Amino acid sequence: MATETHENHLLIIEDDQGRKEFILEQTIYSLGRDRECNIRLVSQFVSRRHATLVRMPRENSRNTYYYRIVDGDAKGKPSANGMIVNGRKIPFHDLKNEDEIVFGPQIRAIYYLLQNTQLSGRTDASEYDITLINPGMNEDEEIED
Repeated sequence: MATETHENHLLIIEDDQGRKEFILEQTIYSLGRDRECNIRLVSQFVSRRHATLVRMPRENSRNTYYYRIVDGDAKGKPSANGMIVNGRKIPFHDLKNEDEIVFGPQIRAIYYLLQNTQLSGRTDASEYDITLINPGMNEDEEIED
């Protein structure tokens, strides 16, 4: 029986408005203070177009991908304050599970790569809890004549 791995990419943002979760599925995301950004960061310390997330295909693996975070907008203009990934100020980073990205004071994101492995083919009947009820077994119902 073959196994299939399904990946879910999750970004949890903490900013001045609290905590928000984003399931990443698109090929590109803009992050920043601008209302037009796909993922809005609410803080005066964040650039209007602070960072860009780009989905990249994984080498040697079918139908799987990873996300690269790049400082600045999609046109290459860097943010005013840069970004810190796992404690290091860097211009870009290929995200791995539990990476922390800091955009400014009290403004951060944590990336999660969640994997669920599923067996393809036949399923085991014990996976399902199915209780069959015969309609005639219900004693509480009154029988109308």
